[in-house]
Amino acid sequence: MPHLASMKTGDGRIAYEAAGDPKSPPLVFLHGIGGAARAWRSQLDAFGDRFRSLAWDMPGYGGSAPLATVSIGALADALQDFLRQVGAIKPMIVGHSIGGMIVQQLLAQTSGIVSAVVLAQTSPAFGKPDGDWQKAFIDARLGPLDRGESLLSLAPSLVKELAGDDPDVSGMEVARDCMASVPEATYRATMRALMGFDLRHALKSIAIPTLVLSGSKDNNAPAPMMAKMASYIPQARYVELEGAGHLANLERPVAFNAAVDQFLTGDVAATQVKA
Repeated sequence: MPHLASMKTGDGRIAYEAAGDPKSPPLVFLHGIGGAARAWRSQLDAFGDRFRSLAWDMPGYGGSAPLATVSIGALADALQDFLRQVGAIKPMIVGHSIGGMIVQQLLAQTSGIVSAVVLAQTSPAFGKPDGDWQKAFIDARLGPLDRGESLLSLAPSLVKELAGDDPDVSGMEVARDCMASVPEATYRATMRALMGFDLRHALKSIAIPTLVLSGSKDNNAPAPMMAKMASYIPQARYVELEGAGHLANLERPVAFNAAVDQFLTGDVAATQVKA
């Protein structure tokens, strides 16, 4: 098992966890709105023997400083700066949920910076800020906080709602701990950052090997939507994890890791050989 280290970037603004040889190819993991770097420890352990595996605390999470203004664009800029500071040149990036949106934004604004991408249980669009579904989604998540609840009190029900069938017990403990630890201001700001996100037009321009990974029981990023998303990406492979909800890397770490591993050793390795 590779040594796991907790670190910070040189400017002290971004905290991250890392495993593996610094000289190995970089593999970067981006968590979702209720997550943290530690949500990826199973993946850091699994891939740290072959890759320089890195998982950041998104700005405002864990040991990372918050942004002055939170938007998908600002988070993509922070990601680009993070990659520069840790020396992750042409990394492979696994983005879960909003993490997948952030890497889509990075790909849309900066070509050639990423060598391969896993879009895990994410979406190319959240839709109109004034849309009924979008407003209902935000209200359902922020309403309890407005009524005096806390993320600590809400974490068990929020995580249960996100999970699919028979999730890994220890993974769910990590998910609840991560959710409970998110600062309320960060949670609110990051949730609102979803509003208006739409990069559906950019999918056809993703010109790198891509794994689109869904869970069959995911209600936030439904599998049929993700399958359609994959159909627009030229080099996409689509994989659906049966029974998984929205937190597949924690619910079914073995299946999640196997899907990512098959992609990295198959599609990505084949591309590198051709190059």
